[in-house]
Amino acid sequence: MTPRVAHLVAAFFASLTAASGAAAQGAAPLAPLAPSRTYMALVASESVDRVAVIEFGPQGAKVVRQHDVGVMLADPDGPHGLAVAPDGAHYYVSTAHGTPYGVLWKFDARTNAYAGQVMLGNFPATAQVTPDGRLVVVVNFNLHGDMVASDVSVVRTDSLQEIARITTCAMPHGSRVNSRGTRHYSVCMMDEQLVEIDLDGLQVSRHFLLTKGMERGMEGAPPARGAADAAHAGHDMSGHGLAQPAAGSTTCSPTWAQPSADDRTVWVACNGTSDLVEIDVASWTMRRRVPAGNGVYNLAATRDGTKLVATNKRGQSVGIIDAKTGATLATLPTQRRVVHGVVITPDDRYAFVTVEGVGSEPGTVEIIDLAALKTVARVEVGQQAGGIDLLPLR
Repeated sequence: MTPRVAHLVAAFFASLTAASGAAAQGAAPLAPLAPSRTYMALVASESVDRVAVIEFGPQGAKVVRQHDVGVMLADPDGPHGLAVAPDGAHYYVSTAHGTPYGVLWKFDARTNAYAGQVMLGNFPATAQVTPDGRLVVVVNFNLHGDMVASDVSVVRTDSLQEIARITTCAMPHGSRVNSRGTRHYSVCMMDEQLVEIDLDGLQVSRHFLLTKGMERGMEGAPPARGAADAAHAGHDMSGHGLAQPAAGSTTCSPTWAQPSADDRTVWVACNGTSDLVEIDVASWTMRRRVPAGNGVYNLAATRDGTKLVATNKRGQSVGIIDAKTGATLATLPTQRRVVHGVVITPDDRYAFVTVEGVGSEPGTVEIIDLAALKTVARVEVGQQAGGIDLLPLR
């Protein structure tokens, strides 16, 4: 055996040993592969009143079409929330900057044709369609005036009739419905609360105090708080989740609520303390706090219940967290600043993340392979990319 052959044989057996060791530890992520199917995402860009349709498949990622949303020519309408119906036939966009109120728009998902609209409250933001496709639930974020209690709109998808406007708390955000469509969860960025709405009774059923060291679940709606209370609570009063909190602050400043796939728990992103609170739904008590990235903002959970994906607004990164152990599996930096929304493909393979950008920078959608734990594609869209959702797989 020549020295060169001996070297190659040794290298081969060394690679086998390394691979078997990694497999035994279960720590080696898979190498990223080009997708064998095509995924379609819809992205709202707030500064340019535009929705882009992104295609990600074997040939990579690209914008395949886009269209404008809104009617105000001199000032952006501000498309913020975006929600696709479960059957993929329609999607809904909330525009936040209406005069005096915002609007929920309905579009045909195949043609982008206008299909109707309804006026909601001040600054309608995060939106989601219930699993049965009957309702759209939209939080009225209300950035205007005093930090008083705002509300959540419930809209029928067929008639676009607002059937309820449920008062919750100051600056509701992070709106998500559980998998059965029976409960809606949102957080109050200025009131330290998680709020649960009974969608059958169309009323607040419970709330949960999220301040570190004071965590407690309670029945009924949260108590009303005035602007002075919020102003002295250490919150980011801009409502954008970018302000660095004071050292040692216990203020959660919650920005997102994410039910687990089995509806047993709700995860809350505490933007102020840069951690996650896991709440047991049955007992309405806190299970644990889990460290997260700097300024954790939005969350998405895989359908198999194994991972959480968190956008870190101040940290310019995305965290991938083991839902069982709470360990951070990877922290992936983003190309641009102000990381915003995240959705996960129905097969749990990829996460699509929106990044707003700063100033004249375009918005970006970054696509993460959740098996390889790597960013595998980026697409530029309109400025201030925020709301995002996926069309069903075909």
